[in-house]
Amino acid sequence: MSVLDQQGAEATAEEAPAAAATTDAGESAGNAPRPRPRKSALFLALNALSIALGIGLWWALAAAGLKLPTPPEVISKAGTLIGNGTYAKDVSASLMRVVAGFALGTAVAIPVGFLMGWYRVLRSLIEPWIQFFRTIPPLAIIPLAIVVMGIGETPKIFVIFLASFLACVISTFQGVVNVDRTLINAARVLGAKDTTIFARVVVPASTPFILVGMRVGLGSSWATLVAAELVAAQQGLGYRMQNAELYYDLPTIFVGLISIGILGLLMDRLLLLAERKLTGWQERR
Repeated sequence: MSVLDQQGAEATAEEAPAAAATTDAGESAGNAPRPRPRKSALFLALNALSIALGIGLWWALAAAGLKLPTPPEVISKAGTLIGNGTYAKDVSASLMRVVAGFALGTAVAIPVGFLMGWYRVLRSLIEPWIQFFRTIPPLAIIPLAIVVMGIGETPKIFVIFLASFLACVISTFQGVVNVDRTLINAARVLGAKDTTIFARVVVPASTPFILVGMRVGLGSSWATLVAAELVAAQQGLGYRMQNAELYYDLPTIFVGLISIGILGLLMDRLLLLAERKLTGWQERR
């Protein structure tokens, strides 16, 4: 018997009117006109201002004598790397590793999280191992991954997979166990079966948690990339940064840092767009 089965068994016929009223009120609130959002131009202007201030601060610190390359030096180095084809190869290699590891981690984390939240027995069996591996940094797995999987692409993708999986599975699990009990009771009183409750109540209510977990997992994937590319890599932004460190090539290091930040930001904005599309019913500030 699932956790939600045990909760639903406690519902009585007397709860139906209140549950139905709650549901109707929620639907009415969802259909109510929302306040008009502020113009996107304002936010774009604030974003541009923030970027300009950040670049200005960076330039000021470099001019003050801090060992930092100036923005023109970084732009010049980026032009050199783009011109000789190195930059495109590095970005392609890193993107492939991150996307593969993140996609696999998310694809495994979502069903595992649902199972942990839906069945107490599976939660008791799986959760200790999830918590155990969460305390071990994915970077610490690299030596084991090299020994077991060799020095090809597999250990690199596996380390990124592990980072995204651990971030997403807990969020999905929390989404399932935090489903409003009133919704479960209302669905049961109205005669809904387990599959219907899962598809029409649990999954939609858990979607915001899943997407938050995916955003955290995406950040963990990019954060793990540099260490993952320690494993006998010949291309990649992380590899290029580590190679530049040997020669104190700060502009190249900055090109890698900025590229990772921009790529991560763009992928995060795609997830935000998906969140707005999938959770349009959710009230936002």
